Amino acid sequence: MTTAPATDDEREPCLLVAVQLPDVSEEATLDSLEELGALAQAAGADVVGSVIQKRAAYNPSTVLGKGKLDEVNSEAKSAGAGLVIFDNELTITQQDRLADALDSRVIDRTALILDIFALHAHTREGSTQVELAQLSYMLPRIRGQGMELSRMAGGIGTRRGPGETKLEVDRRRIRSRMRKLEGELDQMEAVRMTQRKQRARAGLPSICLVGYTNSGKSSLLNRLTSSKVLVEDQLFSTLDSTTRRAELPDGQRVVVSDTVGFIRKLPHELVAAFRSTLEVVREADLLVHVVDSTRDETLIERVRAVEEVLTDLESSDIPRITALNKMDSIEPPQLAYLQRSYPDAMPISAKTGEGVDALLDEAARRISSFHAFTLHVPAGRGDVLSALYRDGSVRSRELDDDHVILVVNLPPDRLSRYSRYLVS
Repeated sequence: MTTAPATDDEREPCLLVAVQLPDVSEEATLDSLEELGALAQAAGADVVGSVIQKRAAYNPSTVLGKGKLDEVNSEAKSAGAGLVIFDNELTITQQDRLADALDSRVIDRTALILDIFALHAHTREGSTQVELAQLSYMLPRIRGQGMELSRMAGGIGTRRGPGETKLEVDRRRIRSRMRKLEGELDQMEAVRMTQRKQRARAGLPSICLVGYTNSGKSSLLNRLTSSKVLVEDQLFSTLDSTTRRAELPDGQRVVVSDTVGFIRKLPHELVAAFRSTLEVVREADLLVHVVDSTRDETLIERVRAVEEVLTDLESSDIPRITALNKMDSIEPPQLAYLQRSYPDAMPISAKTGEGVDALLDEAARRISSFHAFTLHVPAGRGDVLSALYRDGSVRSRELDDDHVILVVNLPPDRLSRYSRYLVS
């Protein structure tokens, strides 16, 4: 059961630490540290200070140099911070040595993000995915039986990682629990697949909103579908994918989905655990990449982070519209600059509705450009059938002896993959 967010009086004081390597700019380091502070706030901590060290490489023992480590220790003590959060991922050895040197609890960015996901997981599937991610993170950090997890388990305030109440958790028990969770997720995925097939039989093309966390995807979903999905000015306020029906200007009905926001250094444990939820991205006919246009100084970094996750999900080749959101909050010169930098992007405001009609028109144009084809696929080619569901929108499916006859809407640039199955 997830603990409620801490009140101001309950927030745990914490100190943030970042290392700036030679290939990272000072601007990028400061932005990442600012984002780490927002993550800490979202998890229920109170940021009381921060320390940055420029280094040629991480110290393999304690990440920081000895002098800077002493500075962090002094800062933490004077600010009353019993928790120190590092912006980079720590090995268990580094975490142990830092905890000893600082006499404080030490966690890294990955553990912090996992903690926030645990806080915001309100559905059974979300909770299961988060626990699996936490256990995946914990497993390689256990050294032998009987190791205490109190120092390494994620959690701010009273929240604890899975199994922290039993300090003698061993690898075998964790692996057993992970297998059980994976089985539960497989069952949930079967239900989700049935729902997707029902939508496919209904002939509804799918549009998926993707973007950096807190870019305004949920607000845009509400605007496009007249829904009332939760909207909060907070990182990762939405974890579970939400799907609603909408009608495009040409009268075509579609389903529009919103899913978890992306972030730089998104823990690979989360991408793996949330893969079933993120299938909605892979199976979309059209992606709308929602970009927070107010983040002018770090916009490029955020766009790149989204691109990297889409690549991890094997979704980078899905047709895409880039929407520069929050245009109501930027000055005309900045908007003009963004339009020069991203000439194919569409400026919109999910808040006021400005530009949304043009976005819908473009979505209708893109989807109408997909053409319907009839394919004759051997029933044993499950890989081809799965790929067709991923690459196109299946309108009908019939079994004819040992073949499956499908009518599929496919973008022209993907037709060549299936030419051998086309019915002339």
